[in-house]
Amino acid sequence: MSIRKRIVTIDGPSGGGKSTASRALAARLYFTYLDTGAMYRAVAFQCHKNELEAKETPELSDLLDSMTMELLPPQAGGDDVRVVVNGDEIGPELRTPEMGMLASKYSGLPSVRQTLTRLQQEIGKEGRIVAEGRDTGTVVFPDAAWKFFLDASPEERAQRRSAQLQSKGESVNEAELLAQIIQRDKDDRERSLAPLAAALDAITIDSTQLTADEVVEAMYQHVLHTSCCRDE
Repeated sequence: MSIRKRIVTIDGPSGGGKSTASRALAARLYFTYLDTGAMYRAVAFQCHKNELEAKETPELSDLLDSMTMELLPPQAGGDDVRVVVNGDEIGPELRTPEMGMLASKYSGLPSVRQTLTRLQQEIGKEGRIVAEGRDTGTVVFPDAAWKFFLDASPEERAQRRSAQLQSKGESVNEAELLAQIIQRDKDDRERSLAPLAAALDAITIDSTQLTADEVVEAMYQHVLHTSCCRDE
């Protein structure tokens, strides 16, 4: 039997509540929160900034080879992990729906996934992290002790995202947002490299009718009452 590490993975589609659940669960477990989605958005941001298409090119390889990335805790009163690339912090534009769509396209490129998977595994080598994303339980940390797949209906996810954006003073076209979520689901599930899918040993939680607190409590209780094969 493979040795399991003290790592929690939370995968699932965009808007399913992964970030909220991961931050809260990490706090309760005294683990570090690893926002892999922010890392892919940062790469997409850099590619877009440098006018690189979503395809393998020497220019993309050069960008990835020279790129440095650092994840910082949220600002006081904030929720989102801050991302510093090549010494510059990327602002709110990192979290727009448009950047999410771009991240989905670039994340299907082998060189992008290899680069970020390697970096994520380096961050998590000592364990005691909660990692959220699309393939953290299937590809990045297949030996994680606890795996979850968090889902919700596209309509519910669109409503949550709309409320989140409106709370920040941004105007939202809900029909357009729903269409983007459905398209991103399709892109993420159908890509040939590391498609969005629940790990075979993951527990699936549908959060459509659940509050964030209920989701976190369910995860916490499972971790608490499931022994881990390896102490870190």
